[in-house]
This record gives sequence, structure tokens and C-alpha cells, in this order.
Amino acid sequence: MADVATVGRGTGARSGRSATRHPVRSRRGWVPYAYLAPALLLYALFLLVPLVRAGQFSFFEWDGLGASTFVGFENYLSVFSDERLRSAFGHAFVLVFFYAILPLVIGLALAAILTRAKVKGIGFFRTVIFLPQVIAMVVVAVTWRQIYAPTGPLNGFLRLIGLDGLTTAWLGDYTWTLPAVGLIGTWVSTGLVTVLLMAGMSRVPLDLYEAARLDGAGPIREFFALTLPSIRGEIAVALTLTIVAALKTFDLVYVTTGGGPGTSTTVPSYEVYRRAFELGEVGTATAIGIVLTILVFAITAAVNRIGDRS
Repeated sequence: MADVATVGRGTGARSGRSATRHPVRSRRGWVPYAYLAPALLLYALFLLVPLVRAGQFSFFEWDGLGASTFVGFENYLSVFSDERLRSAFGHAFVLVFFYAILPLVIGLALAAILTRAKVKGIGFFRTVIFLPQVIAMVVVAVTWRQIYAPTGPLNGFLRLIGLDGLTTAWLGDYTWTLPAVGLIGTWVSTGLVTVLLMAGMSRVPLDLYEAARLDGAGPIREFFALTLPSIRGEIAVALTLTIVAALKTFDLVYVTTGGGPGTSTTVPSYEVYRRAFELGEVGTATAIGIVLTILVFAITAAVNRIGDRS
């Protein structure tokens, strides 16, 4: 009986202790959410609520002022059936090459050189390369518009070296306007990509390179066997940032070409502005914005997934 009583008292004591611990554990469970609540509230107020409202507007035909008419998925169908809008999304994917792929190739070369080579004043080079990122895009667009002008520095340089036949109105030529705008994006994005890749390369242990050299690996083999796999995370971040910048670019196109000549440089963000504020087609504009948002989310998710699997 004494043993039973002892066991009973022990069981009661343990259950009492668990009963007293459970409220503490439950109280601690909501503390992190309390700290996150202000940020989540602001996030919902300034991002989620406008996004939901935009999704609502996309199902209506509305000029932004008068009465609206429910049209269902008609605005979304026009996004895929309108040739001008299809061209705009096609131009955005062309800009992805100039904003993301080309800067990645250039950035890998520059980062490898600046990280491994004994370069004096490395901080100065990093600052110069990153400088386009801190300049307002409108200023960049105005400057490059002057460079591309028929009487601008670019054509002047071509005439100086005897290549008069290559001079053209770079922002007025149907063939060269989109690549010309894309090269501005390359100039802007290369610095960001290079700095990110340099940060990743600086974390690779030097012992790995020494071991590779002992095995007879040259600089090129070291780059592809050691450096490239070690910075896959930085590559994924760089591609994410630059692809998003390419797909949502607006100010550069608006200032340099205004979508012209014709429709040769129209992009989705510019079409959102044009449809909403110039044509009064708010429903179609918000549908373009929703499609663009889904496209950006899908591409960035795929890039990060591939980066993780690598």
C-alpha cells in the first residue's frame, strides 16, 4: 500500500508539474507572432490588400472614374489574344537576356579576376563597378538617351574611327532599339551581379584551390570545378534580382523610347501604365499586372529551386 501511495504521489507530482509547464509553453508559443505582427500588418496593408483589390478590378471593365461592368475573364483573355500585349511580354523576355544572362557571364569573369588576381585598390574597383546601382534610373535613361542620339558620343566615336556606315539612330531604329535599351540594363546590372559573386568567391577556402593545383588543375578547371559550384547560392540571388528587374522595367523604357518606335520596345509594365492612365482601361491594366506578378513569382521560384538542387 505504501508503494502504491508512493507511486500515486509520484504520478500526481509529475502530472502537476506538466500542468504547470504547459501554460508556460503555450504562452511562449505566441510570443514570436507578437513580434512579427506589426511587420505582417504593414505587409498585408500595403501589399496584400492592393494586390487583392487589383485582382478584383481585373474582372471588370472600368475607366477608373465611372461605373464598372463585370466581364469575368475577358480582360485576361485579351492579355493573350492582343498582339501588342503578346509582343510586350516577348520584349520583356528579350530584356531578361540583357539584364540577367549577359551580366551574369560578364560578372563571373570580372569577379574571378578581381578576387583571384592581385589587384591594388580593389575597393575602388568595387565602387566603380557598383556605381550604376546607386544612380536613379531616370538619370541613367536620360544620360544614355544622349549617348545614343544621332549626334551623340557613340555615333561620334564610330565616325572618328572610320565606321560611319555603322552610325544610326539607335533609339529610333526598329532593329536596334530593343538591344540598345537592353544594353543599358546590362550596364546597370553588371555591377550588382559582380559584387554578389565576389562576395561568394571570397568565402571559398583557399585550401581547396591549393589542393586542386596539386592535382594539376589549371585556372579554368578550378573555376568550373570549385568556384562555380561554391557560389550557386549567389548566382541564384543575382538571377532572381536581375530577372525581376527585367520583367518589371518601366522607367527606362518610358524615358528612352516611350515604347517606340511603333511597338518595338513596349513591355508589360509600360502597357499597364498606358492602358490605365492613357486609354482608361483599368481592368485590362490590372489583368496585365496580375499576369506579370504570377510570371515573376513562377520564374523566381524556379530559379531558386534550380539553385537549391544544384
